[in-house]
Amino acid sequence: MFVSWTGQVRWVGRAAAVGVLVLVAAGCSKDNPTQPKTAPAKVSSIVFSTDRDGNEEIYSMNTDGTGQTNLTRNAASDQIPHWSQDGSKIAFESDRDGSTSEIYVMNADGTGQTRLTNNSADDYFPVWSSDGTRIAFVSHRDGNDEIYVMNADGTGQTRLTNNSTYDSAPTWSPDGTKIAYHTSSQVYVMNANGTGQAPLTNNSTEAESFDPAWSPDGTRIAFGSNRDGNSEIYVMNADGTGQTRVTTNSSSDYEPAWSRDGSKLVFVSQRDGNEEIYVMNANGTAQTRLTNNTASDAGPNWGPLK
Repeated sequence: MFVSWTGQVRWVGRAAAVGVLVLVAAGCSKDNPTQPKTAPAKVSSIVFSTDRDGNEEIYSMNTDGTGQTNLTRNAASDQIPHWSQDGSKIAFESDRDGSTSEIYVMNADGTGQTRLTNNSADDYFPVWSSDGTRIAFVSHRDGNDEIYVMNADGTGQTRLTNNSTYDSAPTWSPDGTKIAYHTSSQVYVMNANGTGQAPLTNNSTEAESFDPAWSPDGTRIAFGSNRDGNSEIYVMNADGTGQTRVTTNSSSDYEPAWSRDGSKLVFVSQRDGNEEIYVMNANGTAQTRLTNNTASDAGPNWGPLK
């Protein structure tokens, strides 16, 4: 009888062969405490906002577009979801308590929806810090849009920017020391306490760069820009060098967000006639549509592996 063992084929007698087979069978027994067990595959989710139910709601879906599920189920508008680093919470904006938008947080399954801000002006675009202790957001409470930061429970709300123009779309560096954001038609960066504000892009007066998103390893920032005639997705180094276009479409592509391993980008495109969620490799290849709805699907954010 021939028995394969680590790539070698050997001839053994019948009794020896039976012994080998018994040993192999014993090693494969489910009752063998030494048998290595296969860990369940980790999965991730993408959250986004959609008005498919008649008003804006927060949905989650698998990263291949399946399993689209309504998390907020509210008669008001719920938008701009953002995962906490550990995947346990989602921050979002809602106007459910009046005419203005406020920042809310909920558990990843949609339970425990809790209001964090309470202001007569709009508070919106919440983004978690990587350590989960702080949330950056945008507020109009000072007469124009400025970047603020607060503790994860809503306390300690502090203004970081103070400009005559609007500041929006904050994104934290993974180490929590810096925040990139959109101001004056450019992407800027500042220290997490608001100091050291400096431009990363330098477009012409006719063009605009927006929607920055910091990569998980801290080396790159994805963003949108209309510098080539319509909105496309670009990627640059964290210091603003090496700005590279990764989408090329006659329709608008914007709102990029990184997968947690930095290999992919999820984004919004109007190439099919309305806003839909797409995913692609970080270099722009393999662009794939995830949603297919007559309503608007936008504001995607990629959750961690769980």
